[in-house]
Amino acid sequence: METENESTIGPNWLDLPRDLTANILHRLGTDEILSSACQVCSLWWNISKDPLMWRTIKMGNRHTSYDDAYLEKICYNAVNRSCDHLEEIDIECFGTDSLLECIANNGSHLHSMRLIDCWSISDEGFSEAVRKLPQLETVDISLTNLHEDSLEVLGRSCPLLKSLQYCITGPLTYRKSNAIAFVIAETMSGLCDLDIEGHGISDVGLIAILDKCPLLKYLDTRRCLNLILSESLEKRCIDQFDTMVLPAPVDYYLNPYWYEYATSDDEY
Repeated sequence: METENESTIGPNWLDLPRDLTANILHRLGTDEILSSACQVCSLWWNISKDPLMWRTIKMGNRHTSYDDAYLEKICYNAVNRSCDHLEEIDIECFGTDSLLECIANNGSHLHSMRLIDCWSISDEGFSEAVRKLPQLETVDISLTNLHEDSLEVLGRSCPLLKSLQYCITGPLTYRKSNAIAFVIAETMSGLCDLDIEGHGISDVGLIAILDKCPLLKYLDTRRCLNLILSESLEKRCIDQFDTMVLPAPVDYYLNPYWYEYATSDDEY
């Protein structure tokens, strides 16, 4: 018969197989592992030093009390521990050119990179990094200061690129600008998924993408207010895309003071 003391004794975590312990640690956040879990015992410390633990790194400051400088320090540590085994990196709301350089120097196998809401990363820093990351297949650079020059370097440096998210926020605009559409068309012919929510592309830019990206099956153009879609263009989209997300009707009819009105001849 089980005694009361025996029934309340929990499992001895040190008796678990190493692979199972590594799996449990993997379920923690990067910052949790490096700031606390690795200090529990020598086994956990040794597992946290294994480069294979750091093939995937996900970090952000939306739900943490840590400041950006501390998160960057933790991320540096994790990336360096990967010893060039890094395959996926997901950073949100922090990060600098220096951190991106560290990622690039450990990213010969990196195939997925998400830099969301990372306003301190510059075009120059991003361009230098992606030149070292030819294996990239998935990139999300939404809510950043990056421009079409960075997109061009990305497209020319990463021939395996299949998925791009490049969404912007701010006031809705009727200013036509097809620059990013032309860059995407000329340098990213292998794209399958594209999200360019909020940009000022017109039908001219969309046609350029259709002409040069034959593999594209998903396109998100929410808040792209300059798209009109003639009957023939609509048919082309229906024939090519499995899914196309169009601007919602409410986007066009909100209070005009929310919009940034301007004219442009950016149709070349």
